[in-house]
Amino acid sequence: MKSKIRIKQPRRGGLRRDLGQIMKCLCTGEQLRKVDKMIPSSESLAAKDYSLSGYSSKVGVPEKKPDTRNIEEAELSLRESSSLNYEEARALLGRIEYQKGNIEAALHVFDGIDIAAISPKMKLTLSKRVDRRKRRSHDYAPPPMSIHAVSLLLEAIFLKAKSLQHLQRFREAAQSCTVILDIVESSLPEGLPENFGADCKLQETLIKAVELLPELWKFGDSPHEAILSYRRALLHQWNLDAETTARIQKQFAIFLLYCGGEASPPNLRCQIDSSFVPRNNIEEAILLLMILLRKVSLKRIEWDPSILDHLSFAFSMSGDLRALANQIEELLPGVISRKERYNFLALCYYGAGEDLVALNLLRKLLQSNEDPHCVPALLMASRICGEKPNLAEEGIKFAHRALESLDEECSELEGTGNLLLGLARSTHSKSALSDSERVSRQSEALQALERAWKITSMKDPNILYYLCLENAEQRKLEAALYYAKYLLKLEGGSNIKGWLLLARILSAQKRFVDGEIVLNAALDQTGKWDQGELLRTKAKLQIAQGQLKSAIETYSQLLAVLQVQSKSFGSGKRLHKDRSSRSFEQEIWHDLAYLYISLSQYQDAEICLSKSKAINSYSAIRSHATGVLYEGKGLLKEALEAYWNALGMDPNHAPSLISAAVVLGQLGGQSDAVVKSLLMNALRVDRMNPSAWYTLGLLHKDEDSPSSLCEAAQCFEAAAILEESAPVEPFR
Repeated sequence: MKSKIRIKQPRRGGLRRDLGQIMKCLCTGEQLRKVDKMIPSSESLAAKDYSLSGYSSKVGVPEKKPDTRNIEEAELSLRESSSLNYEEARALLGRIEYQKGNIEAALHVFDGIDIAAISPKMKLTLSKRVDRRKRRSHDYAPPPMSIHAVSLLLEAIFLKAKSLQHLQRFREAAQSCTVILDIVESSLPEGLPENFGADCKLQETLIKAVELLPELWKFGDSPHEAILSYRRALLHQWNLDAETTARIQKQFAIFLLYCGGEASPPNLRCQIDSSFVPRNNIEEAILLLMILLRKVSLKRIEWDPSILDHLSFAFSMSGDLRALANQIEELLPGVISRKERYNFLALCYYGAGEDLVALNLLRKLLQSNEDPHCVPALLMASRICGEKPNLAEEGIKFAHRALESLDEECSELEGTGNLLLGLARSTHSKSALSDSERVSRQSEALQALERAWKITSMKDPNILYYLCLENAEQRKLEAALYYAKYLLKLEGGSNIKGWLLLARILSAQKRFVDGEIVLNAALDQTGKWDQGELLRTKAKLQIAQGQLKSAIETYSQLLAVLQVQSKSFGSGKRLHKDRSSRSFEQEIWHDLAYLYISLSQYQDAEICLSKSKAINSYSAIRSHATGVLYEGKGLLKEALEAYWNALGMDPNHAPSLISAAVVLGQLGGQSDAVVKSLLMNALRVDRMNPSAWYTLGLLHKDEDSPSSLCEAAQCFEAAAILEESAPVEPFR
């Protein structure tokens, strides 16, 4: 049994004077001699330690004045128990050494505390204190320790963890810190009552331990333990203040988002039926950040802009930017500025595919009474308009305004402005009424893109991609091939878009084998989940080479990847702004249906179309494929009805316009004007479609007049040129 320091006269003045002597003895070279006199026992500190003044003193470092709070804690402990035991004396000495910066010496002292032996007494003391508070009765057995002694020892365990942290022994520090939480949690399973330990440092030490533990596990490279510690901190009642809780929630969300691992879903002991339980890291992080936003709205915590930054990233990863827009709209006025709100919301709606909503918000922001010279908003408005033929002219104006609003020389922004100007001009060229006007607009688009490329010192891969794409679409294939190879070198093959564009350009040059070699190289460098577009293009290259069985195998491999992916991440995983994994799967079923129809395997084609219908019954492409199926069976009327259904869903669906014109010509009974109207609409939508030009040539040929025969010859010539340079799938 360990010896104790007995104080004969526990008067306040005497206590402080005697305790002062004890502390002085413990912290000076007289330690061994004086303590041995006071403690005539083999269990004394002198028997356990050598002189810590020689062990840990730092040369040239002035001694810090001991924290008087520890002396007060010890005095209260002495007053309650009339003794200062071995562990408490070590706790005090270790605290002094830690304050002086003698970390190793402090750790040596703390190591002498037998935590396993004193833990049961500490637990019993804590539980009895709660029972006494509940019963409010004086008829109870005294606890084995005073609450101040418990506080003193818990602080010693915490400082031991801090010492180990300082020495970068993070796992040991975490284990030491866990002891504090285990003691409190096992003795108080229902949580700490309010104001528990307010008369000592117990609550303060506990809060520090709760907040420190997950950080120690993170530094100790134990992400699973860190996540469990965060959940323990938030789910147990520790009497944390609002700011501390918010700080832990934010750090936990950040760790979930960026730790690089996947945590198992939380196993909540108590939860309401049908309540939301996050299934993965991103959902749990979003939940935590949304709770923080709600606290901001309720004015429980101060506004932290980084919360919105992390939430934006989380929703972007999940693909649910519409939900992020809802969160921003719920923020109280004044939390973020009006300009920031418009910008955030526009980005959210644009990312969610609601382009016109985003554009209207930007138009409001760019009004003369708001911020008409906001360059980011002007660039974004130009981007949105530049993607739509009916708004392309407005996009050109926005791009010019952005370039004029650049106050300082900024090559990046100037390059982006010219890039968006080029994209808007390219889109605008598609609505040109005459060939000369279209060629003029295409030339202006190329000039803007080349200017952007030069301004950015030919180092921006995004600008290079669109410059290559524009050359390819204008059928300047040699220039496009040069830029595609340059792009691949610039990015080091890290971007799938570069590989795909190079393969499509090679296919337009009828170099199908080279295109497949490129795609195989890309597949070798790409993870399974990102191989979808590569495998699809590879299958189309195989079809172009007549390797139909190989193409079916490639499509089957792609569908297998998509099914595993949907089970792992859910069917809502977005591939990009306009398409989810489910819609991409539907496109693959359509490709397979067309392939089986070409092989006259109509039953297999019907199965593929039924799979597509299960995903989404409202699809113009599926209706067109159904029409092609009927046409293959010789059911022309049913085929025509299917084409009309497709055009009812999408009046600008070029394949349905062309197929309807062909079937009408075969059925007869319709004027040539109707057929010609369908074909002209198809060319308006897709002027580079060789099938539309060829069918229009047949129509002119059947008219059998000198002028119509001349027009037919021109149409056939255009069809032949376009067919020679047509890629296996669109460049864009």
